[in-house]
Amino acid sequence: MDKKEQLLKNIKDNIKEYCDTYFDFSFKSDKPTVHLHEPTFGSDEIFAAVDTMLSTYVTMGKKVKAFEKQYATYNHTKYGVMSNSGSSANLLAVAALANPVTPNYLKPGDEVLVPALSWSTTVWPLIQYNLIPVFVDCDLDSLNMDLNKLEQAITPKTRAIKLVHVYGNPCLMHDIMALAKKHNLFVIEDCCEAMGSQYDGKPVGSFGDVGNFSFFFSHHITTLEGGITVTNNFELTETLRILRAHGWSREADEHQKYVEKYPHIDPRFIFINLGYNLRPTEVQAAMGEKQLPKLDALIDNRRKAASYFLSRLAKYQDFFRFQKETPKGKNVWFGFSFILKPEAPFTVKEITAFIQRHGIETRPIIAGNMARHPALEMYKHRNADELLNADTVMNSGFALPCHHDVSESSCEYIVHVIDLFMNEKIKGQKTTKAATA
Repeated sequence: MDKKEQLLKNIKDNIKEYCDTYFDFSFKSDKPTVHLHEPTFGSDEIFAAVDTMLSTYVTMGKKVKAFEKQYATYNHTKYGVMSNSGSSANLLAVAALANPVTPNYLKPGDEVLVPALSWSTTVWPLIQYNLIPVFVDCDLDSLNMDLNKLEQAITPKTRAIKLVHVYGNPCLMHDIMALAKKHNLFVIEDCCEAMGSQYDGKPVGSFGDVGNFSFFFSHHITTLEGGITVTNNFELTETLRILRAHGWSREADEHQKYVEKYPHIDPRFIFINLGYNLRPTEVQAAMGEKQLPKLDALIDNRRKAASYFLSRLAKYQDFFRFQKETPKGKNVWFGFSFILKPEAPFTVKEITAFIQRHGIETRPIIAGNMARHPALEMYKHRNADELLNADTVMNSGFALPCHHDVSESSCEYIVHVIDLFMNEKIKGQKTTKAATA
């Protein structure tokens, strides 16, 4: 072993010792805290990142290409184009489908059906390309777009469906793809909450024209920031690569074609389209290569926690709706959601304040009804109907932690805290009824 190898081994050993000593995110009964998320990475990923930085080859290169192939293989698609965030992946997908090089491309004024229950950067790329978002209401069981309302929202101006697999619960993809085929619509799958989710044994993101995933810290695996767009379309992949990096040709597999076509231009700097700088780093890809093999086990932990909650909290079904797994679907449980029924003798603010006082973090379900956010007042859009279900989720819903590190002890504590709250409220309700009888 030469000096360089010895130094790297020492660094690796020291990182492992540090993580073994200080990376303890387990539940502590004497000071109970349950965060919305905990790190999915450890010494393997940290050393991979450090090793990559020490090589000084840190900008997008061979590691990114390798991870793109690794992820595309995992997701049963031919191609993957990594970017610097899941939001950038969403932007790239829309940008590619709205680019003149794409056959039958999306044009300003075209309508795109999008779930009202979604995230800001599901919607913003549509507006940024002068497309018209048409908000479709959700189903209160799956939380995904209501299929009947989706079909009713189609008009002659409709050109695409941009769906979200809400909280990792897959949409009814066979029905949606049949609808898209019938009306000749593009399908963009926003899978940022749904990495590893499947419908009828097939990974989400592999059904539509493109699928987008996020590697943000709080998602199923992480490259700290990062995202990827997957597709089976080679020409679309080339466009994604070109748009991702300035619009130049050197990121394309068929770069030589442009060199021969434009011999009077320096082959390193041939700009053939518009573009952004949405490139990921080699450091991110190095982390991703270590994270991806762990994904299925991390998902198993999430599913185990969700199963525990569904079983132990079923006694409160008169007061709460819980997300139901799509038939033929595999939900990867980005979080565990509650929607208060009208019969509940308390408000979302009351129960979430109580839960948070006991050290358990909560959050809204995605962003609630995106059509109700003030930014939409400035931009053209259309609501397919009254969006009453999405309003219900926004006004009466919240989510609790359901990640890979929610242990059995964490689950027991969460249910215990909810029991405390519910016993107090139900007892108070009975006392009030008795007093007025």
